[in-house]
Amino acid sequence: MASVTEAPSTTSVPSIEKMVARVRALHPLLEKNAAQGEQDRRVAEESIRALTEAEIFKIAQPKRYGGHEMSVRAQIEVAAAVAEADGGTAWVVTLCNQCAWMTGLFPEQAQDDVWKDNPDARISGVVTPSSQSVKVDGGFVVNGRWYYNSGSWHSDWAVLGMPIVDEAGQAVDHGIALIPRGDLGFEETWFVAGMKSSGSNCLIAKDVFVPDHRIISAPRAWQGEVATEHTDEVLYRSAFTPVLALGVAAPQLGMGRKVLELVTAKAASKPLTFTFYKTQAESAVFRHQIAKAAMLVDTAALHLERAVDAVDAAARDGVFPDEVARARARADAGWVVENITEAINLLLFAHGAAGFGENNVIQRHWRDSAVAGRHAYIVPAVSLEMYGTALLAQDGNITPML
Repeated sequence: MASVTEAPSTTSVPSIEKMVARVRALHPLLEKNAAQGEQDRRVAEESIRALTEAEIFKIAQPKRYGGHEMSVRAQIEVAAAVAEADGGTAWVVTLCNQCAWMTGLFPEQAQDDVWKDNPDARISGVVTPSSQSVKVDGGFVVNGRWYYNSGSWHSDWAVLGMPIVDEAGQAVDHGIALIPRGDLGFEETWFVAGMKSSGSNCLIAKDVFVPDHRIISAPRAWQGEVATEHTDEVLYRSAFTPVLALGVAAPQLGMGRKVLELVTAKAASKPLTFTFYKTQAESAVFRHQIAKAAMLVDTAALHLERAVDAVDAAARDGVFPDEVARARARADAGWVVENITEAINLLLFAHGAAGFGENNVIQRHWRDSAVAGRHAYIVPAVSLEMYGTALLAQDGNITPML
C-alpha cells in the first residue's frame, strides 16, 4: 500500500483571489458572530465551521494531507480579509495556519501523527520554552504552562516550546514539541481589553511524554534547518521568523482597511459638530485626515506585500535569506503596526466620540488592533532595533529569533 508521502495529491489548489473571495462571502456571518465571540472569549463555533468548510485552515497544510500548501502571500491576504470582518477571528485563523506551517517542518512521522487520521486537525502553539523536561528513553517527559495560546478552544494539537536537556538535566537546545491537545490541561487566563475572542489561554503539561520524532530544534529552524524529508515542498523552505512576524502583522492591515471604510462611508451623513459644516465630508480638514489615513494604510500594505513576496521568492529559489533580509522583514512587520496604529487613531479623531460607542464596531477594531500590535514579534521599536543592528553589521543581533 502506498504511504501518504507517495500518494499523489488530488486536491485542486485554489488561487489566492478565490480564497479571499470565500472569506468575503463569509463576512456577514463573521460580523454577526463577532460580538458573541467577545462575550464568550472564543470565536463562535458557527464561524469556525464555516471557515473550515471554506478550507481557510488548509492554506498552510501540506498537500500530502489534503491541504493547499499555498504561499506565505496567501496566508497574509486571507488573514487580512478575515480581519476586515473581525480581528479576533483573524487572529485564530492566522495562528492556526502558522502552526500548521510549523508542523510542516517536522519529520513525516510527526506529521502523520497529526493529520493522517484527521486531515482537518488544527494546531495552536507557543514557542516560548516555559516548561521543564526530563530525558527518558525514546523522548522527553515535559511539564509546563504556556500562556497566550491563541485558538486554544479550537485546536487538536499544539506546538509548544521546551528545553532539550541531556541526561544530566542540562539544557542543550530550545525545542519545539508537537503534543496532542488531549494530553494537555487547560486554564482560562485570557481576560483582556482587545482580541477577546482569540481564546489565548494557558495550556498545561503534567508529566506528558513526547517522543523524539515530535521534537525539533528551534534555533536550527530559525536558521533554515528543518526536519521534514520533503525538501521539495517550497512553502516549508520559507524563513521561519519572517513567516511568523509577517503573519501576525497581517490582521492589522484588515482592521485598518475596515476602519477607513467605515469612517469614510459615514462622512457623507455625519455632521461635523460645532462647525458650520453639515457633513464631515465637506470639511477640508476631514478630507486631509482621510487622505493621510488612507496613505498610512497603503504604506502598511506595501511593506507587508514587499516582505512576503521576498520570503516567497527566496523559498522558491531555495535560498535562505541573510540576516539583513530577515531583519528587514521583522522591521516591515513592525512598520505595519506603527502605520496602522497611527491610521486608526487618526480615523477615530476624525470620526469623533461616537466611534467609542459599545455598539460601534470601530471601537472593537481599535481595541483588537491595539492588543494584537503589542505581540512580541511585531513591537515596532524592537523590530527597528533588529534591522538597524543588522544594517550596521554589529556582532550578533539582539535575539536568536531572526
